[in-house]
Amino acid sequence: MHNGVEDIGYGRQFKGWYDRLIPDDGITDEAVEGLVALHPAPETGTLEFGVGTGRIALPLSARIGRVTGVDSSPEMLDALRDKLKDGGDVEPVHGDIRTYTSESRYGLVYCVCATLSILHTPEDQQQAVRRAADLLTPGGRLVIETHNKPPILELHEGRTRTTYFVPYPEPGTGVQTHSTLLDGGLWHCSHILYQPDGTTRVGSELTRLTTPDDIDGYARAAGLQPEARMARWDGSPYSERAPMFICCYVKP
Repeated sequence: MHNGVEDIGYGRQFKGWYDRLIPDDGITDEAVEGLVALHPAPETGTLEFGVGTGRIALPLSARIGRVTGVDSSPEMLDALRDKLKDGGDVEPVHGDIRTYTSESRYGLVYCVCATLSILHTPEDQQQAVRRAADLLTPGGRLVIETHNKPPILELHEGRTRTTYFVPYPEPGTGVQTHSTLLDGGLWHCSHILYQPDGTTRVGSELTRLTTPDDIDGYARAAGLQPEARMARWDGSPYSERAPMFICCYVKP
């Protein structure tokens, strides 16, 4: 097994408050249900690229059994291990999704919540998809969820920079995002989280925007067959207006 890791420092910025960025449990529940439905055969194994704090892997493991979760952030994996004290069948693995190898093969490999976009070049994104393809069993499925480029460009209304606020249910809470479009399809966001106790937290992320055609190209080059494009985990067909998109691929 090879675990050569290049950590971009995401976990150091968002340690202790990452889960607050997605406070709606319904979003997680829908993703878990979607992944359960897409799994060809749970007994063939499950691998998550970018497991983070286990937001998806933990509830998914309760439905289908053990999930192996790879992440480059020691801080995120520490948070996952803390959650595992309360139960769950997830194996945390410190690894880089561009280079991770294992003797194990899996019926389902998934990379969700825009993890692929954290890789900033087409070459790195292609490499991660190839790694995922190599780790699939014949007949296995790769599922990728990431940002949808058209609505992000529309949000900017032709400007390079914009700011928007997403309120949370608790009074005085929410996330303000300062969003900047950069050359090369890169998207920089600085988030300010307003917490119930009146304090704030700040974290920044740089991602590379892609299209379903981009992901299809990576998958075909890795020997996978495109299967489906969706706007949501409930199977809704892809739409240019959807904030995220989901692509599914099968290994012959």
